[in-house]
Amino acid sequence: MGNRVTRGDFEWVYTEQPHTQRRKEILAKYPEIKTLMGPDPHLKWIVSGMVFVQFLACYLVKDLSWKWIFFWAYGFGGCINHSLTLAIHDISHNVAFGNKQAKWNRWFAVFANLPVGIPYSASFKKYHIDHHRYLGGDSLDVDIPTEFEGWFFCTPLRKLLWLFLQPLFYSLRPLYVNPKAITRMEIFNALVQFSIDLIIYYLWGLKPIIYLIAGTLLCMGLHPISGHFIAEHYMFLKGYETYSYYGPLNWLTFNVGYHMEHHDFPSIPGCRLPMVKKIAAEYYDNLPHHQSWIRVLWDFVFDDTIGPYSRVKRVCKLAKAS
Repeated sequence: MGNRVTRGDFEWVYTEQPHTQRRKEILAKYPEIKTLMGPDPHLKWIVSGMVFVQFLACYLVKDLSWKWIFFWAYGFGGCINHSLTLAIHDISHNVAFGNKQAKWNRWFAVFANLPVGIPYSASFKKYHIDHHRYLGGDSLDVDIPTEFEGWFFCTPLRKLLWLFLQPLFYSLRPLYVNPKAITRMEIFNALVQFSIDLIIYYLWGLKPIIYLIAGTLLCMGLHPISGHFIAEHYMFLKGYETYSYYGPLNWLTFNVGYHMEHHDFPSIPGCRLPMVKKIAAEYYDNLPHHQSWIRVLWDFVFDDTIGPYSRVKRVCKLAKAS
């Protein structure tokens, strides 16, 4: 583990991210992996079904008591909404309609965003490109907590609070770490989202709106599925900055658990990432990976050596604009 020094409590490295070199090696040895790239023909239908299930749920919950609104938001609707945010993650890599139909992917992400209740997809796309290009990049990768988060959320109780507030930090952190101009697509995303919210409110009242938004916030906070936020890049073992998870929750999350494989090949849709691991097994089988997202959350809260500071950071040179 050479070329590694400590500055503050983040793990600062002065090497390139590992995914670039591993991608080159795997493609040289297994060129057939290129055939896995390209759109997933089933994704648009699966996502559309999930969106319409949530609209149906809005109608069904409109007369429920508030306790049942929050119960179903956490136990059902929020799971669908979290899954939709991960579908939006896949769509941001143009795997719904392919690279030649980039605008169709952007518009479809806005559609997938509707049950989330809050405009999200366009801003996510804008910053997620940097997460892949500048993984761990200081002031570039907004997935990394701020100094304040690392310093303050350092006890079990505070880390528990931090997990609960993850949606807040994920939405506000980019505005502080790497602010960017608002795009036309973000305005379009917001107009469409708030228009649908108003239509739902007009038809069925406030409770369906609370069902949608509460589900999003609760299930992106302290929830088993949210273990993927911590599992993906928090340094549970020194020197490893990306981890995969191969458990059953991948069925609900578009295989986001195959995160090592995803960063190696971001243009391969989630449904085909298990094939990457199968073809290039010797590159992945011996890498550390997580067995349980719930265990990840438990260890994050109660292990004194793990916290928001447990991230690899590097100084990245900005890529030249094409």
